[in-house]
Amino acid sequence: MTTERRDLRNIAIIAHVDHGKTTLVDQLLKQSGIFRSNEQVDDRAMDSDAIERERGITILAKNTAVEYKDTKINILDTPGHADFGGEVERILKMVDGVILVVDAYEGCMPQTRFVLKKALEENLKPIVVVNKIDREFARPEEVVDEVLELFIELDANDEQLEFPVVYASGFNGTASLDSDPASQDETLEVLYDAILEHIPAPVDNSDEPLQFQVSLLDYSDYVGRIGIGRVFRGTMKLGQQVTVIKRDGKMKNFRVTKMSGFLGLKQIEIKEAFAGDLIAISGIEGIDVSDTICPVDHPEALPALHIDEPTLQMRFLVNNSPFAGREGKWVTSSKIEERLNAQLQTDVSLRVESSGADSWIVSGRGELHLSILVENMRREGFELQVAKPEVIEREIDGKLCEPIERVQIEIPEEHTGSVIESLASRHGEMIDMVNNGTGTVRLIFQVPARGLIGYTTEFLTMTRGYGILNHTFDSYQPKSSGRSSGRAIGVLVSMENGTATPYSILNVEERGTIFVEPGTEIYEGMIVGEHNRDTDLTVNLTRAKQQSNIRTANKDTTVVIKKPRIMTLEESLEYLDDDEYCEITPLSIRLRKKILGKSERERVTKKSKSDK
Repeated sequence: MTTERRDLRNIAIIAHVDHGKTTLVDQLLKQSGIFRSNEQVDDRAMDSDAIERERGITILAKNTAVEYKDTKINILDTPGHADFGGEVERILKMVDGVILVVDAYEGCMPQTRFVLKKALEENLKPIVVVNKIDREFARPEEVVDEVLELFIELDANDEQLEFPVVYASGFNGTASLDSDPASQDETLEVLYDAILEHIPAPVDNSDEPLQFQVSLLDYSDYVGRIGIGRVFRGTMKLGQQVTVIKRDGKMKNFRVTKMSGFLGLKQIEIKEAFAGDLIAISGIEGIDVSDTICPVDHPEALPALHIDEPTLQMRFLVNNSPFAGREGKWVTSSKIEERLNAQLQTDVSLRVESSGADSWIVSGRGELHLSILVENMRREGFELQVAKPEVIEREIDGKLCEPIERVQIEIPEEHTGSVIESLASRHGEMIDMVNNGTGTVRLIFQVPARGLIGYTTEFLTMTRGYGILNHTFDSYQPKSSGRSSGRAIGVLVSMENGTATPYSILNVEERGTIFVEPGTEIYEGMIVGEHNRDTDLTVNLTRAKQQSNIRTANKDTTVVIKKPRIMTLEESLEYLDDDEYCEITPLSIRLRKKILGKSERERVTKKSKSDK
């Protein structure tokens, strides 16, 4: 007869980005009573990384645990963005059930579909939380119907279709079983009770031979790599002699020297872990995701975990611009390579390979994945250059294939035609179009990933900032012919080194959009604006107005310079063309041509055209 650990539950919280997972976990922590009354707890405490807190997104999975009615509930807060989907997939192997959080207004979004599909494939028991019930224009009943349709579409079994629904406001820390916002209880007690009632307890097979598998990695300067995972069978004790079985079947013996469990926001050192426990283990050299730890006399590996392969790559280079070394602390190739290798210690979806002197090809899951790495590096004091992102193609069954993204778009009705036309030009194929009768249209496309590089800025301009675009990896499919990405418009390129002056900016404004403010230091070959035609134009932004003692009738007319367009790191990376670099320092983000001199650029361009 199978026994269960009724004092333990393991759950993951899954959702589309910004549907409120992390805020909900915050409230579960605060209401569990694990914090002292005088203890200061930040909002979104699980998002400990600075970029996570600024952007309101979860980048890395987080472990926590609460105590409720003599039961320990291990909670894993998962990333909601498609670029970090690999984390979600591995986390789902560690738990017995999921809380699917869905926005009471937005309903099911692309990542909702992705994470739910993975959870159903793992045969996990779901609880649906319709969050932000207090939001204006919330439509909870319709959203529950949408969720049910999605379950049916994803071939959920009969047991999974009988999911309980909790209506909540993560922000207020309230919940109820009724869709009426006025009926909300003052606490999340109904959600706690739903977890205990509906999420299966782990099987208690602690008396069998040990099996522990690493699903996530952390890193400490003191102890090196830390493997986080679940004890699937047996018992692990401090000082125990065990075997690590690697993905390739190789084995290595070691002694367990440090184990930690989770409670609240802290890791607590433990001496023993039993079947069902989620723990962190350190002191094992080279420990990696998917490694199985088992007794020396009973080496039995668990099935290898799937690790998402990269779909996008970028060339990282040492900064060699005229301003190189001015603003950064770490500028040499050895320091950059050391930092990239350190990232590999915890990021299993990243690949780094040297591509000649002072250059590396860095491959990741998407633009956000790579741009967050770059942003972290510049905050740490690094200077570097990066080239335009490129998709990674694969040969499957003898055919050249490319990654295809499933794109979901919400736009005002009047922009439907232009958006459909723009995605069609990027080889996008429309799968569905839904008009919900409120003036907003939902479009679903399949688009080659290369067609989405640089598309976000164009999309926001086209929809005047009212459009919402989400995409997630769908599959690899045979590559379609033709160019489907790239900037359709030229740039303004500086012909001089110096300082941008108001006078010269004013004279060039009618030729396009300026990217720099008066007083900005610029150099020859630096991109200082966008041309209003499809060709590049070399301009002089350093010219000052000639002074004279002759007054003219219109001399004192006040002229106002237009506000320059200042781009974020993501916008700059999207904007890049094949012959350009983005120069990144702790203080600046500059776009530049790979070849800085005008005459040499023109000679290379002419030669490449003649070669074709």
